[in-house]
Amino acid sequence: MRRAFLNRVAEMIRSEPDTTYFTVDIGMWAIRDVLRDYPARCTNVGIYEDGMFSVAAGMARRGLVPTIFGIQPYLIERTLEQIKMDFAYQKLGVNVVGTGAAVDYPKYGYSHYCAEDAAVIKQIPGCEFVAPGSAKQFLQLFDQSYRNGHPTFFRVSDHPNTVHDPDVEFGKAVVVQRGSRATVIAVSVMLDMVMEACAGQDVTVLYYTTLEPFDGKTLAENCPSGKVLLCEPEYAGTLDHDVLSALSGRPVQIDSVAFPREIFRNYGTYDEKMEHYGLTAERIRQTLGALV
Repeated sequence: MRRAFLNRVAEMIRSEPDTTYFTVDIGMWAIRDVLRDYPARCTNVGIYEDGMFSVAAGMARRGLVPTIFGIQPYLIERTLEQIKMDFAYQKLGVNVVGTGAAVDYPKYGYSHYCAEDAAVIKQIPGCEFVAPGSAKQFLQLFDQSYRNGHPTFFRVSDHPNTVHDPDVEFGKAVVVQRGSRATVIAVSVMLDMVMEACAGQDVTVLYYTTLEPFDGKTLAENCPSGKVLLCEPEYAGTLDHDVLSALSGRPVQIDSVAFPREIFRNYGTYDEKMEHYGLTAERIRQTLGALV
């Protein structure tokens, strides 16, 4: 996904003179020619996320279209005041692309984890949150939304889906499979394992890549049982409010396969962490079995 994003940014800077790009000491080598050729609009600002956000806000106020790239926890948590006051309060269109989703950088420890990113951004009215599951989906979602005038946060992952890669639309869920006994929501990079777990099951599978705004209409139209299994690569409970709102007035039973709400103090590879915290096809199969 990172490579697809950086290629798209290089193309954007070269062909769209009202766009700007900032990075914080990451991804410079991949677009070094653009950084050299367009220094007024394409800059590595160094380790300075909060200042970068305010500069981008100023450019957006002047009618430019800024895109920012960095590591997810620093883009979300270090700059929270700037997100709230510079972006959301002033209703500015800025694109924030973060790498290092959840536990994508396991060897660097807790400072580089960000399982809370979607929940934090969803609490700031007016902000949008996008979590593509593949490079193709990132390009589709970015192209559909980068000029929409809203602060839009893109979570890119180094561990995309490799089997299931449907076309996606910003703000819309994809109905991947229909059934009657439960509705399984697969978020972003969880789609492959959800489809493995749901093979041969009489359940509906909905695939979400836009988490804010949440497509409650598709869920309401595709949840005959009132039973929902949320499979999300972020903290458990991130989408509970959206599900309950979409199914308001109906009996609802929710279970989840997601990261537990705790500080991650252990160490290991990405796959070991996913196994340890139960984000696996086997865990989804077991949880779904109990739900239905």
